[in-house]
Amino acid sequence: MTPHFPSRNFYINSLAPTPLVSVQLDAADPPIWCKLEFLNPSGSTKDRIARYILEKAWREGRLRPGDVVIEASSGSTSIAMALASAQLGLRFIAVMPATVSSERLHMIRGFGGETHLISSGGIHEAIRETERLAAELNAFLPRQFANPDNARAHQHGTAREVLDQIPGGAVDAVVSGVGTGGTLVGLMEGCRDGGCPVTPVLARPVHITSTPEVECCSFSSKIPGVMDCISSIFQPESIPNLISLEIRDDEALATTRRLIAAGFPVGPSSGLNFTAALRAAREHLPPEAAIVTVFPDRMERYFSTGLFD
Repeated sequence: MTPHFPSRNFYINSLAPTPLVSVQLDAADPPIWCKLEFLNPSGSTKDRIARYILEKAWREGRLRPGDVVIEASSGSTSIAMALASAQLGLRFIAVMPATVSSERLHMIRGFGGETHLISSGGIHEAIRETERLAAELNAFLPRQFANPDNARAHQHGTAREVLDQIPGGAVDAVVSGVGTGGTLVGLMEGCRDGGCPVTPVLARPVHITSTPEVECCSFSSKIPGVMDCISSIFQPESIPNLISLEIRDDEALATTRRLIAAGFPVGPSSGLNFTAALRAAREHLPPEAAIVTVFPDRMERYFSTGLFD
């Protein structure tokens, strides 16, 4: 039975496929197939999980107009949830670290969402706060860090689009940084469903600190939305043939600026993904391998960050 959605323009219910394009910043580089997810309605790939999770809850009778939705997010998921909630007539509350960029707050509030900022504890404390607020307000929790529908949105949507769009219908590797892990896991599983035994590649941003005595490498928080895995969706030890690549955050940001200058209005995670895809092509995969990555979001939500210093 077809669910009854509001009569308003619920265009997220029928997302058009985003383009898949071959990108080379230098003529000597191998081409990388890039899914332009920044062209989704709210400007990020998170529209896919917002649509998938909220529609499913709506169909199953767990959401109705006027209900409250609460999510912990560093930004893009909250923006996507705010947009979808506005179209469904839901009240949305984003619980976020206070360090998120002001552009993200403006977008959420512009869609009628509310923002609840956490001054300390980061995303872990934000997740705990969603549980407290949900109990108080009898709210629906999408739980992006634990909900398997996060990965299913990409398995049944993004990956199928990729296989339809890529010449020959074959993919050899998929590359992504990890926030929730839904994109990498969903692409991997969806491509394998389609008969492609893809190699998954994890892009892990690191910050290098050098002193006369020692050089130290640590996980970097300069790439918003990419985290040192806190998700139950992505369990590296259970993923066969996973390649994990450490990418310097300054290199990822420099690549992001080059992508922008080449006409791709993307955020830092796109630079991270593209850099990792190039390294995988040069150092780990056979020549002529068809490598797919994602440009997750748009540059406008980073104007006040170090990307545009």
